[in-house]
Amino acid sequence: MLLGLLLAPSVALAQRETTRNALLRFEETMALRRDDGAREVKDLLPAIVVSVAPAFEETRAWYPTAALAALVHVFGAAGLRSCEACMAPHAFIQNGRFEQSSSALGAAEISRLDEVARGKSAPARIAVWLDETTEGVSVKIIDLQNSRIVMAQNFDPNLTEAKRTTKGITYAEELDRRARGNSLTHTFFDFVLYPGQHISIDWAEQWGDTNANIAGVSLSAIDPVFGIGAVYFRVIPQALNLMVGAKVLLSVPTALVQAISGDSTQLLNPLITGVLMVRLPIASSNYGVVLSVSTNGAVGLGFSLMNVSLLPFLP
Repeated sequence: MLLGLLLAPSVALAQRETTRNALLRFEETMALRRDDGAREVKDLLPAIVVSVAPAFEETRAWYPTAALAALVHVFGAAGLRSCEACMAPHAFIQNGRFEQSSSALGAAEISRLDEVARGKSAPARIAVWLDETTEGVSVKIIDLQNSRIVMAQNFDPNLTEAKRTTKGITYAEELDRRARGNSLTHTFFDFVLYPGQHISIDWAEQWGDTNANIAGVSLSAIDPVFGIGAVYFRVIPQALNLMVGAKVLLSVPTALVQAISGDSTQLLNPLITGVLMVRLPIASSNYGVVLSVSTNGAVGLGFSLMNVSLLPFLP
């Protein structure tokens, strides 16, 4: 019992910090949407605040003020109205009819309460709910003219739900791509610098039921000098998406000399060079670590740029 009493303030403080950070994410998201030109804030005003309900007894006194402060930061104080009657049981008497309700308000009831309280001011355009949840805050905004949902989203300090939604959409797009049989095009720049050297650029397609195959063409600048050929990689998701494969490259200078001279003369490099490649992406970035071993005896480590265009006319 005593331990519970001692821990209660720390739990309340942690929850308040969670809610405060969630409100910050809400403000930042709204600012980003405004900067993106999705919709001007002035087009949403005046706005009527229907609910800023706390989720915990410990935040009952603090949260409503913090939520209103966040809304003031987003919409401005001049464009906000508080609807305290919206949060309590309400009754209407109109044309000899008495109506009382304690359920959630609809757009018509909110517009009616706004009409009673606003005086000669313009009618509210949107209604806003900004309630506290166990993980952060929940936001709902509707257009009072046609009940259209302008926004409905949960916010937590790390935007976990938004990330899950983005990941789900990406996964759905990926499944749709596979169903259509479309491939993915990648560009890889490999810079192996020590001790052996191998510099090349690959244009490859990622394909297969599990996207585990990458195949395409490769151009090399070193090992061999001015080489052209084919490349194939196999992706191993269980090993941090490690890519293991090889390149078979034709030395263009040697091929030209042999075609002209008619013998097997080598210029700079043998006619055919094989290069074993191991590429390890660094987390979810566009960079990786690469190891190469070639039939010319060059072994080296370096880095790889994945889907980074060095020149604007390259894909």
